[in-house]
Amino acid sequence: QVQLVESGGGLVQPGGSLSLSCAASGSISSIYAMGWYRQAPGKQRELVAVMTRDGSTNYRNSVKGRFTISRDNTNNTVTLQMTRLRPEDTAVYYCNADRALLGDGKTYGNYWGRGTQVTVSS
Repeated sequence: QVQLVESGGGLVQPGGSLSLSCAASGSISSIYAMGWYRQAPGKQRELVAVMTRDGSTNYRNSVKGRFTISRDNTNNTVTLQMTRLRPEDTAVYYCNADRALLGDGKTYGNYWGRGTQVTVSS
């Protein structure tokens, strides 16, 4: 069906920047929404940012003005540019694809990547 592969992440000092990328593969015609969630140890998974196919975005309040989401509908990729990172941004970041229209003409959802670790520490 749909496979999501994330790249990027790693260790960065507070105030630094990182970029996460995610590519969706499969017999995909279109994906309604692609975005990023994160989960810190002992906490629930939470929305970071999401973008619909028509370009509408939704950001977590704590990342507004620091993170920017973008996507390429043709190639089914989504990128999260993170700046002015804080220790509290430390988490495993997961790519998400919601409501994928596949080659069989049916819509399926919801898909997750395996996650990539982001650690913000001095």
